[in-house]
Amino acid sequence: MTNTPDVYRIWVYLYQTPLLWLSATLIAYAIGDAISQALRRHPVANPVVIAAGLLILLLGLTGTPYQVYFEGAQFVHFLLGPATVALGLPLWRNRKAVRRDLLPMCAALIAGSLTAIISAVGIAWIFGAPGEILASLAPKSVTAPIAMALTQVLGGIPALAAVLVVLTGIVGSVIVTPLMNALRIRDYAARGFAVGVASHGIGTARAFQVSEEAGTFAGIAMGLNGALTSLVFLVLPLFL
Repeated sequence: MTNTPDVYRIWVYLYQTPLLWLSATLIAYAIGDAISQALRRHPVANPVVIAAGLLILLLGLTGTPYQVYFEGAQFVHFLLGPATVALGLPLWRNRKAVRRDLLPMCAALIAGSLTAIISAVGIAWIFGAPGEILASLAPKSVTAPIAMALTQVLGGIPALAAVLVVLTGIVGSVIVTPLMNALRIRDYAARGFAVGVASHGIGTARAFQVSEEAGTFAGIAMGLNGALTSLVFLVLPLFL
């Protein structure tokens, strides 16, 4: 009982320190990754999903508003920018393979990118979703910083776009392995490229868990899809 006030003062101090929520984010991901590794990287045991669930539980138990959490975790958000730029590295390192398979990669990129946009927006439009929801759905298959920026340009809701991007990545990372096995696609370059186009960074992380070759081509696809989607949404309004 005598230690209760001391514990409370420590908690109040840590609660007001941005480092607390940055540390909580990193620890949550470390726990999620350890659980995923213990389960032999099963597709359902996604480290991002586990970490998000732990953070949601922690914020709920402590009654912490999201704004307070984000003040501490925003450094991780800042790193999304450099991480997106770094997507050019696998493209440069594997430029010979890209040149060799340039035509089929371009065809797969265009088909995958347009299918992701048209299918999501079309289904939402059929169900009567408002324009800002459609704008938030359109860039769901690109990495979060690009999707949020494009959503803002299109008049959507960047925060909603970020949630949709994460959900898309989680679903893609869970179903990619059983789906590719069911389709009997054995080429890891093709498997990786497909998940990179459809499920951005989370799918790419899953691809690296399966095969280095798959992860490399997923990173290439992720970067190219971000560039293509940005070009489509920046040029299309001018054309219309």
